[in-house]
Amino acid sequence: MTEPWCDPLLPASVRVADLLSRMTLEEKTGQLAGFWALPSNPGTPVAPMEDDSGEPAPSLDDIVGLGLGQLTRVYGTAPITAEAGMERLASLQRQVTEAGRFGIPAIAHEECLTGFMTFGATVFPGPLAWGASFDPGLVRRMAGAIGEGMRRVGVHQGLAPVLDVVRDYRWGRTEECIGEDPYLVGAIGTAYVQGLEGAGIVATLKHFAGYSASRGGRNMAPVASGPREFADVLVEPFVRALREGGARSVMNSYTDVDGVPVAADERLLTGLLRDEFGFDGVVVADYYSVSFLESRHGVAGSRGTAGALALTAGIDVELPTARCYGEPLTALVRSGDVPEELVDRAAERVLLQKAALGLLDPDWEPVEPEPVDLDPPENRALARLLAERSTVLLANDGILPLRPCRVAVSGPYADDPQSFLGCYSFPNHVALPGAPGLEIPTLGEAFASAGFTVTAEDPEVNVLVLGDRAGMFGRGTSGEGCDAETLDLPGDQAALASAVLDSGVPTVLVLVSGRPYALGPLAERAAAVVQAFFPGEEGGTALARIVSGATEPSGRLPVSIPRQVGGQPGTYLHSTLGGHTDWSSVDPTPLFPFGHGLSWTSFTCSDLSVDPVAPTDGAVSVAVTVRNVGEVAGTEVVQLYLSDPEASVVRPRRWLAGFGRVELRPGEAARITFSVHADRTSFTGVDLRRRVEPGEIGVAVGRSSGDLPLQGSFTLHGPVRHPAADRVLSVPVEIVPVP
Repeated sequence: MTEPWCDPLLPASVRVADLLSRMTLEEKTGQLAGFWALPSNPGTPVAPMEDDSGEPAPSLDDIVGLGLGQLTRVYGTAPITAEAGMERLASLQRQVTEAGRFGIPAIAHEECLTGFMTFGATVFPGPLAWGASFDPGLVRRMAGAIGEGMRRVGVHQGLAPVLDVVRDYRWGRTEECIGEDPYLVGAIGTAYVQGLEGAGIVATLKHFAGYSASRGGRNMAPVASGPREFADVLVEPFVRALREGGARSVMNSYTDVDGVPVAADERLLTGLLRDEFGFDGVVVADYYSVSFLESRHGVAGSRGTAGALALTAGIDVELPTARCYGEPLTALVRSGDVPEELVDRAAERVLLQKAALGLLDPDWEPVEPEPVDLDPPENRALARLLAERSTVLLANDGILPLRPCRVAVSGPYADDPQSFLGCYSFPNHVALPGAPGLEIPTLGEAFASAGFTVTAEDPEVNVLVLGDRAGMFGRGTSGEGCDAETLDLPGDQAALASAVLDSGVPTVLVLVSGRPYALGPLAERAAAVVQAFFPGEEGGTALARIVSGATEPSGRLPVSIPRQVGGQPGTYLHSTLGGHTDWSSVDPTPLFPFGHGLSWTSFTCSDLSVDPVAPTDGAVSVAVTVRNVGEVAGTEVVQLYLSDPEASVVRPRRWLAGFGRVELRPGEAARITFSVHADRTSFTGVDLRRRVEPGEIGVAVGRSSGDLPLQGSFTLHGPVRHPAADRVLSVPVEIVPVP
């Protein structure tokens, strides 16, 4: 007779309950840890710093007999082919299943922020580029393609997307974020989750929560966010990605928030995430964050205590490898210091996820090696399309689009193909200079292929490529641990740009970066300025096509471009006193505002229509007509912003409430209607409860947060309402062609 836990026809809850009843404490604890192994040598630990404890990680032989929760980055640690990785993963899985009493395989996870992070896989544009596209549908397609490649080679879980809302551009991990507005981050991040989960891969939301608000923009620095900023800005994208995206995993933030490390914060990881948001999936630890409770935060005096704090808070799986959740945690349970129910709770969540992935089924087999192309033509085409749609034309005196001519393509990254890639691309993450394992045309090569004569002598136009080189912990100018002191262009790039502009030759500045930089007078002197945010392996081709006019620039800024390098870096999402006032000598007004972007054509927005009133539990329609009044086809991103002129707490001057991307031929027009529920005006009140207040709500529609020609308002009437957990999170958009 088949044991109930092996029967795939039974409900997962019944199977897991039966399995847990048969497991020893040590076997249950074994499901709560990962193991990081080199693909070429199973059993060898691979850790860049061994969690700075000075202790070697346990070998696979030491822990596998009790079962294993996850295998860490079998593909994403060293350069191996897909076939070799499949062979190594199959070998590791057999070792896991043959050693354990129940024969349960591990969940294999990988990074996938800019694509499946393994040698030879497509490197798509980075998250800031997703935000710049304002195109959730395209991001969903990209995530689906990423997930399909991962699934084919036996991976179960992807550690993406990052839903941290940008608060300080100096933060090195700005490049991993989608933007500075929580609605944009939520919309694009949810689309990514839907694509990845739709391909059968568990999406992991990170970093919950507050990471991007670290003091001074320094990685892992403390967070001093107030409860309203935390709830209304930093946490909001996670709510949507969980409810509408269906993400099955969440990863904690490294930081401490007001003195409490998130990895030990039961209020956040259980009270907020599970009890309030209703999350029932698996919380995985960011790498070494459980150990950091002892070694960095100083709230635990031993490995076991660190494990107990994290488990109590709600972290189910210790990653990347077992240190605190193994024998040290088991010993505390045996002594009665940690309730065994906490181990059961976490193990149940892990096993329910394994059941959903088919890992408890008796016929499960590891994926066998076969030839797999992880960078197929359809992926490259999709990468190029997203690179094109995310490129932002900041300024143009009419020189663009550029006809074929003699161009000097120069600058520190003109001939560096890896400058198009983010820090979580495989070539940059594992430091493979000059050997990316992919065909990545440089910008100079792409211009030559587009019909330009690339020369260093007597050019008709200068194309100056500036920006970042992504890396890790000081190996780049952008990326994890590569924070900036100011928003000046790295190194001597500003001086170089000034010298090139002094030459008198018309100059197009091309910024390829992981954060916005203060361009100040440089932008005013340039003939044109083009911004791309780590556009991926097809970035050079996409930029050449845009500059030449083969396609249009239709990206919009997901972050503002500052004017000055100093002062407090801020975002557009601020109160009246957070902007320029007579009470301060510092003017934080950006050079180019959030949402800004030019096109080859011109558009008008007209005929604003706003329903005048609605109850505090109702909705209004906001409609405008957008028309292409230029001579070529183009894409407009119509943006809706709301404001609350009188509220019980200080509110932002305006916030993005919805957007619609519409393609129009010359003379064509469309009517865009936004359905705005009163919940989209809600905020965290004085009593720290979310509320919808009656009163006037301002409406503004236009091309950016700084270009809003259409203004109106509506009035909410009725009592103050406290929306429930099922509150409306999105603003549906209908686009209908009109004569």
